[in-house]
Amino acid sequence: MAHAAPANGTDDRDIAVVAFAQSDHLRRTDELSEVEMVMPVLHEVLARTGLKAGEIGFTCSGSSDYLAGRAFSFTMTLDGVGAWPPISESHVEMDGAWALYEAWVKLRTGEADTALVYAYGKSSPGSVRDVLTRQLDPYYVAPLWPDSVALAALQARALIDAGDTDEAALAAVAARSRTAAADANPHAQLRGELPMGDHEVAPLRTGDCPPVGDGAAAVILAAGDTARRLCARPAWIRGIDHRIEAHGLGLRDLTDSPSTRLAARRAGLFDRPVDTAELHAPFTSQEVVLRKALGLGDDVTVNPSGGALAANPMMAAGLIRIGEAAARIHRGASDRAVAHATSGPCLQQNLVAVLEGDAS
Repeated sequence: MAHAAPANGTDDRDIAVVAFAQSDHLRRTDELSEVEMVMPVLHEVLARTGLKAGEIGFTCSGSSDYLAGRAFSFTMTLDGVGAWPPISESHVEMDGAWALYEAWVKLRTGEADTALVYAYGKSSPGSVRDVLTRQLDPYYVAPLWPDSVALAALQARALIDAGDTDEAALAAVAARSRTAAADANPHAQLRGELPMGDHEVAPLRTGDCPPVGDGAAAVILAAGDTARRLCARPAWIRGIDHRIEAHGLGLRDLTDSPSTRLAARRAGLFDRPVDTAELHAPFTSQEVVLRKALGLGDDVTVNPSGGALAANPMMAAGLIRIGEAAARIHRGASDRAVAHATSGPCLQQNLVAVLEGDAS
């Protein structure tokens, strides 16, 4: 499904991100359960609005049972939300960006005026590279156990062979991202210029790949006048859309992302320029693909938070891109921003949201 919000900022069903919070992203959090990791983030995001848990109209979460290693693991974190007295609640087995999409639709229907969206992932207990093979075609691809880095390397090689980038340019993406994290993101797992290291899977080096770690994030959405009451400068969601590529990697041109381009068009990205882009590009090569698909020029600030190369908590990194873009609008550092989230191998599923602040 896809929807686009009206451009009229006075519409009672205009929806905005009014608060964002995230944990520190760490390589390991052995001493914390998922509930203990999520609870401080939930408390912080509610405190930013002054709302109490009982005043939230709808709650939606994003996580993965595969990471937790048990079915219906998301029900455990409801202890951190407070599910009694009974609340209106839902869950998606996806990155929290898709949970935000569901909450946005809920608010658009008028069934609620506020929504709490949160996502979390503890990747440290197992091998993410192995776990992610379970999302591949179960008959032809998954039995070969190609891991996420190997598949990203295929995409990077295709880009290099097409003349779209080279290893030096990819290293520059990594350096810029992690330097930005050092300057502006105290929650990032990796900060500052780091050595690119040896090839993980050629042509990708260690520095071209995201860190494996644990983390959580949450946002609060609100409609119309409620958003204006809760936030001095709401980040209005002017459009949001998500699309998917063919499941078979051999059916796709890995140097392009038509699903991202289509989602961006449906979300209204190309109507007016943006000044900021928070792109969910776990690998340096994927930023090259996304920049082209979204038509981003050098005048757009890309991943000022450091992006997924600085912190990539599974199931939360996409929601964080929306939250980071919204936070820049909240503090006046951006007027119109695009946020992108992805899931699956080689940018298979893509969500694009356009956020905008009221004119000063």
